[in-house]
Parts: sequence; C-alpha cells; structure tokens
Amino acid sequence: MIHDITRRKLLGGTAAAVAAIGLDPVKKAVAATPAGGPDTEWRHYAADQANTRYSPLAQINADNFGDLQVAWSFKTDVLGARKEYQFEPTPLLVKGRLFLTAGSRRDCIAVDAETGELLWMFRKDEGQRALNSPRQLSGHGCSYWTDGTKERILFVTIGYQLVSLDAATGIPDPEFGTNGIVDLKKDFDQEIDPDTSDVGLHATPLIARDVVVVGAAHTAGDVPAVRKNVKGYVRGFDVRTGKRKWIFHTIPKKGEFGYDTWLNGDADEAGNGGVWAEMSADEELGLVYVPVELPTGDEMGLFRRGDALFGETLVALDIDTGERRWHYQLVHHGLWDRDIPCAPILCDIPVKGKIVKALAQPTKQCFLYVLDRTNGKPIWPIVERKVEAGDVPGEWYAKTQPFPTKPPAYDVQGVTIDDLIDFTPELRAEAVEFVKQYKIGPLFTPPVVSKPGRWGTISVPGVQGGTNWPGGCYDPETHMVYVYSKTQPSLMGIIPNTDMAVSEFPQVHGVAGVNPRPQVAMGAARPSPAGASR
Repeated sequence: MIHDITRRKLLGGTAAAVAAIGLDPVKKAVAATPAGGPDTEWRHYAADQANTRYSPLAQINADNFGDLQVAWSFKTDVLGARKEYQFEPTPLLVKGRLFLTAGSRRDCIAVDAETGELLWMFRKDEGQRALNSPRQLSGHGCSYWTDGTKERILFVTIGYQLVSLDAATGIPDPEFGTNGIVDLKKDFDQEIDPDTSDVGLHATPLIARDVVVVGAAHTAGDVPAVRKNVKGYVRGFDVRTGKRKWIFHTIPKKGEFGYDTWLNGDADEAGNGGVWAEMSADEELGLVYVPVELPTGDEMGLFRRGDALFGETLVALDIDTGERRWHYQLVHHGLWDRDIPCAPILCDIPVKGKIVKALAQPTKQCFLYVLDRTNGKPIWPIVERKVEAGDVPGEWYAKTQPFPTKPPAYDVQGVTIDDLIDFTPELRAEAVEFVKQYKIGPLFTPPVVSKPGRWGTISVPGVQGGTNWPGGCYDPETHMVYVYSKTQPSLMGIIPNTDMAVSEFPQVHGVAGVNPRPQVAMGAARPSPAGASR
C-alpha cells in the first residue's frame, strides 16, 4: 500500500540555465554506465507515461553526493528577446542528447549531454500572437516519439501551435500538419481569434499509442476579464500526420454527458475548463488521464452554477477515440482555485493481498486521492461531508465535498485558533485579537464578502499552497509516493466589481476599499519604468 507521504520538493528549475553534473573521475563510486543505455535515459517529462519520476540508477548516492562537480553549463539568456525568469522545463535525455524548451521565446533546443554543445535550435517568432498569450516563457519542455526509425520532438509554442521536429536535425517534419506545424487555434469546435484569443499551454504534449494529446491553459481567473472565454477542450492528434483524431469537451455541450450538472444552461456560455497540467497514460489500458481545471472564475462561480462537470475533475479518456471512460470530481463547484495542478501518478500497489492498478493524484488541498485507474473507484473510501455556504450575492454553493479517509492529509488544512503563533501568551493574545478581522475555519470554508472588520477568508492551503505543478513521484520498489507541499495561506475576499472594463463579473476577488486589478498573463513582459531602455 501507499504508506507514507513525505513533504519533499522534488524539482528545481528557477534559474535560467541548464547544467549537467558529474562525479569527479577520481572519486567515482562505480563505473559509469555506457552513454545512451536505456536505464540512463529520461524520455518523458516525468520519466515515463505513468509520471513516476523513478530511476533505478544508483551511481549517485548519499555517500558521494557531496563530491559532484559541474561538468558544463549552458546559459539560456541568449534565447529569446528578454530574460527568462521562470525556467521550468525538464530536459529529456535520449541517446546522449538533451531536448528541452528554453528562453523567453520558448525555443526548442538539442544539447550534447556529455559536452554541453548546442546541436540545433528551432526558433519561431509568433509576433502579436505570442505577446497576447496567457502562458508565456519557456514552459515545461517537449516530448519525444519514435517508431524505431523516425525520431520526433514535439512541443507547443507560446502562441499555441503544435510543432513536430526531426530529433536529429531540428527541422520541422514536412509530413506533419502544415510544414511541421498544427495551428491549435483551428479545428477547435469554436471560433476564436488567432491573435487575441485567451488560450495557450505551457505543459508538454502527451504521446501515447501514436496519439499526441494536447490540453489548454488560460489567464488566471481571480478577476476574469470576460464571461464567455475560450473553452479549454482537450484534443488528440495523429503523431505522424498532425490530423485531429478526437476532441473532448471539458465543458459539455447540450446533450453530452455532464451537461445536466450545470444549472440554467450555464455550460453554454462558460469558458476555461482547460487541462493546463501534465497528463498521464496507461497504454495497456488504452487510457489517458486528464486533470481538468475550473471553468471561468477561480473564486467566483456565479456563471457556472451546479457541480458543473468537468471542473476540477480527473477524467480518463480512451486514447484512440477521446471518449470518456470514467471521471471523478475532486471538488464540487470549486471556489478556492484548486485546479488539479499535476499529472496523476500511476502505480501498481498491494491492497488486501492483491495488486491493484491504481493512480495517486496530489492536489492543492493536500489530499492524495487514490483511485483504481481502470474504473475510477476509490481504493479507500472517499466520503461526502457537509460544508459551509458563504454570503456572496448570486453565488451557488455545493452542500458537500469529497474527503479521502486514507491516506491522511499531508499538510495543514484550514485555520483554527490553535494554528496561531504561541511563542508567548502575549503574542498568542495579539494573534487571536487580530484574526477576529477575518473568517477562519476548516478546509472548504468559502470566500466571503470583504468588508472592514472582516476582510475575507484566510484559506489554507491557499491558491499557491499545497502541491502545485511539480507534482510528486513514486518508488515501485517500496510503494512509496513522495510529494512536495507548500504551507501558504491566502486571503480570499470577494468585492463588488466597480469597473466593467476590468471584468464582466459583478463580484470579483479583492479586498474592500481596493479597486480590482486586471489579470495579467503568466510570464508576460513587465512594463519598463518611464524613460528606461528595454
């Protein structure tokens, strides 16, 4: 069974540079594994389609870790028109070559893993289309595919185009799409502007059974600019030709499964609902597992009343057809921006004497949801418990939320007086008095109207708390899942919108007495001070 959850950050990647580290030749503990061997490669974003991040390599261990030295470095500042300050890619290692996206323009590059030499670079200047993108900078990386003869590197540009490159040369595959590129703003079951539409992606495309599965991301929705935003549908494309094979409507159309979980036809006009996180796949079962975010409005559900599938829902789709096989909604009508932020970890675990094909989904709410990945049923009971309603005018509140009974929560959930500082009796008394100005309570305490004397709800985990996009990993030898978690509260207050030019929502996230601020794209260029050079 999965029997331990460890708070442990597994991924780095904030500095804009890529480095390869090797042992001092004099101090190597064991002989080096031949370059390019299968056990030394890293062919997927998280090692494999199961997102385990597991490697059996034992050359580097606790005894020699302190002897590691920098073998080479590759500086990415020269890639792109400005500095990259949010470097998040995970390089792939295939046959002695590193493949990754890098720089503020999201160039795709190949680097010799032994020497750090740049082998090739693919650069695409998308102009205004990229400048308007909701998800900018280098993204999470690229994906690798081979049929044993051909090798391809695929990634999604800032301007939301799917590119297929020859892994040997970096030249676009002429048999894929149009000159190696598929415009993801087309064939999308909705009409959108190619330059200004609010849709992009920073995650890597997932490739399974020769199908490329691509999600969608949007501008963060604390203060949504519009009600009728782009819908974040998921699509599957043929890896050889780029032809669309299927599309899954994450916001159901009339007559489709899930449509009746929306009230008053809200699904017709809602937007967002994309899959901005990484995905997992089980080729044997023929399933791809897609973690869906909220429809429009991270903390306001005024225009998505009802439980509103498939918001904050893990959905298993048929890899070949895109048909829904099963789903499990982790939060009903979410008001806390707890989009499922990372791929589920696929793991075969012993339960009651039998090996079960399971998946473990880390979350922002610090629960690990463990499901049977063949049918979506919980491995251990997940119970529906009553939760409190809020006081926001026009809001709809779910009466219950799902609570896993096992494993236990792996970080702080909710706020009580006992959570306040108690270094001295005086400080505790001051904290108790101070917190009276806020709404506090258990997990799923809703955001409330912000006003003097009660500025909003202190929510723990906050919007950036718990487990975010880095996700976790799994050791198949010990059946241990490791996740990182950030203990960080957020103030969630809702205020009347006083500026319809900022948002079409009558109520938005904010603090009483402060005008709402327009939402900005992730990684967008920051305005230069007056007179400053760029």
